[in-house]
Amino acid sequence: MSVIRIPSPRSVIDRRELVQTIDKLVEAYGPEKARRFVVEVLRTSLDQGRAEIAKRLHDKPSAGHEVAEAQAFLIDQILRVMHDHVVNHVYPATNRSKGERLTIMAVGGYGRGEMAPHSDVDIAFLTPIKNTPWCEQVIEAMLYFMWDLGLKVGHSSRSLDDMVRMAKSDLTIRTALLEGRYVWGDQDLYEEARVRFWSDVVSGTERQFVVEKLAERDERHKRMGDSRYVVEPNVKEGKGGLRDLHTLYWIGKYMNQVRNPGELVDAGLFTRKEFLAFRRAENFFWAVRCQLHTITRRAEDRLTFDLQREVATRMNYADRPGKSAVERFMQMFFLQAKVVGNLTGIFLAQLDEQVAKKQPRGLLAGFKAKERTLKGYKIFGGRIKAPSEDWFEADPVRMIEIFVLADREGLEVHPATMRQIQHDAALIKEEVRQDKRANALFLELLTSRNNPETVLRWFNEAGVFGRFITEFGRVNAQMQFDMYHHYTVDEHTIRAIGLLSKIEKGELGDDHPLAHEIVHKVHSRRALYASVLLHDIAKGRGGDHSILGAEIALKLCPRFGFDEDETELVSWLVRQHLLLSATAFKRDLSDAKTIMDFVEKMQSLDRLRQLTLLTIVDIRAVGPGTWNSWKRQLITELYGAAEERLRLGHAQFGRAHRVEAKKAAVRALSAEDAALVEKVGGKFNDAYWIAEPEDIIAKNLAQLLAADDEPLSIQTEFYPALGATLVTVIASDHPGLFYRIAGGIHLAGGNIIDARIHTTRTGRAVDNFIVQDPLGRPFQEDTQLERLRGSIENALANRIKILPQLVAKPEIHPRADAFDVRPRVIYDNGASNRFTVVEVNAKDRPALLNRLAHALFEAKLMVYSAHIATYGERAADTFYVTDLLGEKVTSANRLKALERRLLEAASDASGENEAAA
Repeated sequence: MSVIRIPSPRSVIDRRELVQTIDKLVEAYGPEKARRFVVEVLRTSLDQGRAEIAKRLHDKPSAGHEVAEAQAFLIDQILRVMHDHVVNHVYPATNRSKGERLTIMAVGGYGRGEMAPHSDVDIAFLTPIKNTPWCEQVIEAMLYFMWDLGLKVGHSSRSLDDMVRMAKSDLTIRTALLEGRYVWGDQDLYEEARVRFWSDVVSGTERQFVVEKLAERDERHKRMGDSRYVVEPNVKEGKGGLRDLHTLYWIGKYMNQVRNPGELVDAGLFTRKEFLAFRRAENFFWAVRCQLHTITRRAEDRLTFDLQREVATRMNYADRPGKSAVERFMQMFFLQAKVVGNLTGIFLAQLDEQVAKKQPRGLLAGFKAKERTLKGYKIFGGRIKAPSEDWFEADPVRMIEIFVLADREGLEVHPATMRQIQHDAALIKEEVRQDKRANALFLELLTSRNNPETVLRWFNEAGVFGRFITEFGRVNAQMQFDMYHHYTVDEHTIRAIGLLSKIEKGELGDDHPLAHEIVHKVHSRRALYASVLLHDIAKGRGGDHSILGAEIALKLCPRFGFDEDETELVSWLVRQHLLLSATAFKRDLSDAKTIMDFVEKMQSLDRLRQLTLLTIVDIRAVGPGTWNSWKRQLITELYGAAEERLRLGHAQFGRAHRVEAKKAAVRALSAEDAALVEKVGGKFNDAYWIAEPEDIIAKNLAQLLAADDEPLSIQTEFYPALGATLVTVIASDHPGLFYRIAGGIHLAGGNIIDARIHTTRTGRAVDNFIVQDPLGRPFQEDTQLERLRGSIENALANRIKILPQLVAKPEIHPRADAFDVRPRVIYDNGASNRFTVVEVNAKDRPALLNRLAHALFEAKLMVYSAHIATYGERAADTFYVTDLLGEKVTSANRLKALERRLLEAASDASGENEAAA
């Protein structure tokens, strides 16, 4: 495959004209003086060629192959002209010896004849024997020309013997040479190299190459996140991307000496239809990759949030009701990645059949296992296989049954059968969906006590899941365009089901002690699993997905065979699946009204348990790092308070009872703590005792006693129970104290995730802050804790101008600019008996909390507690406030003015007004 053919080649580059121009320059100035003019002419041709290719990409934004091939064609022509100029004009040799022969071979992706606009130019200079001086001069001259043109060159210079020796010992070199393509120079020498590569390097190493290539692929997947459905995928290296397609081609080429991907069909590794799917996916990924290189003007292969919107626009995706253009584009991306996953399974299965039967797995490994049958299916080597081509056609319900049997028996579905199912999945029509047996089988799969995550993923990859539950089909490969969710909706859902199964099997007791304790107490485990399946089923439809999902549950659950009570429970769980986390993370759990309102919605202990389990697996399955000790603590605290209320009713919930219970708990910690309660406990009012946990109260009492009448006491310590840092500031209370402390913490690199502000009966402020770094980790080194203390002290002493420094700090999420987060302010005067609850949603950034706190100070409001929740690029900051007289803010005019002030604070990123000087 030495010649690349593209449409209208001369409009990309006219080699004949270019050669004539260079000849004239050499004639006019001589080879040496003409050099800089030659470089300019070549550069102009390269720039014009690139501009023409960019125009083609603009006119046909999905023409991935065409653009990638045109790019390789352009480089080919430049190299040929360059070679001829050097050989004919710069270092002409009349009587060349046998050793003075040189061939230029394109290797790697360039060898395949495909390049993105800023790809490296990978070439091999081959000589018959060790380089002669003439060969070295030609190679060096060509490299200098390429570097002068700004090309990124990956090059090697080897004799044929060197090439064979190095290819044998290095898998990367062998793979690059596998793609070797003649570009220019001595054609006989290239042919000799090709023959030696196949006879001396490849022959006899086929199986070893396959094993090593697949191991290399698995290692790469691990590095890139090991999922096809990460929301910022790498087009080239990510799972399901171009590199995976290339791996298939390399293996096919190595095993069967195919010269182009089309010959994989002749080799029996793909059907014609599968090959077309291979080409479509490859074409799509090449188009995306070329767009990325064009937009960034560099070799950028990561489809990051800030680039996704631009690529979607360039590829002509438009908004649709409930789905933005970028979400539609990314859904297509993930669907293509899924196709690549399917093709990989099919390809490897065919290869497996061709090379040799694999040894049976499991206990029988090493023995001559016999094929057995199970309900008509063939079982051999740990795999289950359909017995005939028309097996599923005769009864489409079997497309669910086979996965149930695989799960029950711990088997894999044979890839050839997976291929059959993918083909026959279209047979799943309405009558199958309503079939009682089919639904019973699906429910067994969903609620399996074995390994539902793996088998449901196969079920989804086979295309059966989305056909049987059409609503699930709609969220297949559906991404959520934000920085919080790491996976597509279908992948997130399947991971959540897997987590629930692990918790049920007792595997995550340390991570989720509460879930571990309550999971076996729920009345209907199948309702719980169904709620996990359906909680995000209505994403991307426009409107509130909780409400729409609850309606879908009412329709689907009877189909699954659920009775009225179970159906209503699942619908309620889907409707309320965000309630527990919103209450735990955004509300003051020491406020009795918070618990009372929450319990009112729960109605029963069983619902509380079910919702708690759903919430835990939902958060954990969002992605790495979203679950932490702080969230676990808040959910446990809310669960404990709600459970107590549901068990005991109002009798044990009185204020005086709660204060006495807390004092008793602090006294029980140690004799010293008991003495502290008597000595300084009287300085705190009831609200303080209810708000703080006993261990923090003990620390506060000791600090208050030690501080005596000092004007300022700051303590910072690692608080392992929450995976965070506890910062306590004791100072004379004055307006603006909160926003200054917040500014000091942020300037030291801390993020406040919770704050409680108290005033003693003697007028001293005791403020507790829970702090983490921007990556959700605690400060625990002495130097970090000292920096926190110093920064707060400076902020309170007015030694620093807080706001300008905060604005100058880099963004927590540099790519957050890709998202448009419109600030919103919500008031609730019914959420607390004592306070007005103000929630502000806005884009997360270093100065946000400080600005909001300053706006509340300017509005003459007192802050009693602050709760900060972040969801990727979006922050939700909640404040419990009163006016200066301790009353709720009820005046409509005052609330309106406060809203305006907070919206300004949330929107203003200029930092020009010195709010916190």
